[in-house]
Amino acid sequence: MPVTLAEIARDLRCPLPPGAGAELVTDVAADSRAVEPGTLWFALPGQRHHGLDFEEQARRRGAVAVVSDRPARTLPTLVVRAPRPALGPLASRLHGDPSRRLPVFGVTGTNGKTSTTYLLDAGLAGAGIPRGLLGGIVARTPARSEPATRTTPEADVIAGHLARCVADGAGAAVLEVSSHGLTEHRVDGTHFACVAFTGLARDHLDHHGSMESYFAAKAALFDPARSERAVVAVDDAWGLRLAGRALLPTVTCTTTPGVAADWRATDIHAELTGTRFRAHGPAGSFPVRLRLLGTHQVRNALIALAVLAGAGIHPERAAAGMAGLGVVPGRLERVDAGQDFLAFVDYAHNEDGQRAVLSWARTATAGRLIVVIGATGDRDPGKRAVLGRTAAQRADLVVVTDESPEHESAPELRRQVLAGATGGASGAATVEIADRGAAIRHAVAAARPGDLVLLAGRGADTVQRYAAATRRFDDRAELEAALRDRRAPAPPRGDSGPAATRLPGGLATPSRTAP
Repeated sequence: MPVTLAEIARDLRCPLPPGAGAELVTDVAADSRAVEPGTLWFALPGQRHHGLDFEEQARRRGAVAVVSDRPARTLPTLVVRAPRPALGPLASRLHGDPSRRLPVFGVTGTNGKTSTTYLLDAGLAGAGIPRGLLGGIVARTPARSEPATRTTPEADVIAGHLARCVADGAGAAVLEVSSHGLTEHRVDGTHFACVAFTGLARDHLDHHGSMESYFAAKAALFDPARSERAVVAVDDAWGLRLAGRALLPTVTCTTTPGVAADWRATDIHAELTGTRFRAHGPAGSFPVRLRLLGTHQVRNALIALAVLAGAGIHPERAAAGMAGLGVVPGRLERVDAGQDFLAFVDYAHNEDGQRAVLSWARTATAGRLIVVIGATGDRDPGKRAVLGRTAAQRADLVVVTDESPEHESAPELRRQVLAGATGGASGAATVEIADRGAAIRHAVAAARPGDLVLLAGRGADTVQRYAAATRRFDDRAELEAALRDRRAPAPPRGDSGPAATRLPGGLATPSRTAP
């Protein structure tokens, strides 16, 4: 429902620009490229750019005015001290408060957010409920689907997505909630029927500064002003602490023997064909079978069962829906081209996630474990050596390569990971290969029958970023191509010698082996 600029200025308690006020606002947008005639544009301050740097684009596209922390050059400006907190409530209002028109389930935590949202989605499907899903991989409604751009998008994108879910007949929606999304007010204006906590481990300290600040960001979601109830995994000290201080009705979950909780998992078995366990809840116990791999998925499934049971869905019916979920993209996703060894792609990008996945991988093969890893730039530098060390402690061969260096030095990122891999008491061989495609081919070529190759860190990401340069790169596609090339007949030998690896920016470099 359109509102006038004067009404918005009154709600924001800021002065109107001279001669403005009667303009009708039909939508809001934080991205100048999304502006259409009738849009109130929010020019937000950023790490490297200010939104007002793109004022001309927003003006040409039909912005009626701008909300920002300083005046624009040409557009009428509603100047407020902090524009971000105003975006979500206004976006929700203009879209008819969609999160009040269907139940929204939010999932936060360091690891397991994506898997838990997919399990919730599958459980809703098992109950016959049309649903929407918004997270780091996909933005989907019952009628349409498109790739997602970030784990938790800006508040105006969330409001628009939920409005489309309502319009497309959804009976529920599932949303990943990142700590960045919380500190940057991206879920302000969204009302949750239930929020869930998967656990906390070291990550994102480049953004939060300390584990206490990181925890505080997550805990802010568990507020009666945001949600009606909560589900909290109490397998770590952070979950126990959150459950103990929550001010809204809270149900607890655990996979740890001896820990008291409302929902428990026992008889856990992880195999190459899937994972099975017995769930114990307030209404009794029942067996659960998943096609997803890894014992860490048990906690995610238990959380999803507790969330859906609290929403009135029979847990065994939800479990039947979860049993049909074949894969979560980039989460222990198997790649098979007929080779005589196992090959997987996973998103494990911090110590906690890496430990869980590599521990499972060790039990999945009697052969060698070959791991391809790197570190993403512009992220917590304190975890880079830890990634290398954790991989080397569990693998037989560690191939250190680029993930997405972003605005940092790719050689320096590799050096830090390699230092961790070679600096501890480990028998793993280590190799540094700058180009990720060449690193994958090296791992595949090194594999013997019965081994397991794991590409860790990027998961379903399809873009590699080197400062301003990007290239399409999907670990799953590259791994499959390398596996097929290995099975293909070898071409006749030539005398041209080994080819150099081409890096973004035109720099060619040969692979090099660490001492």
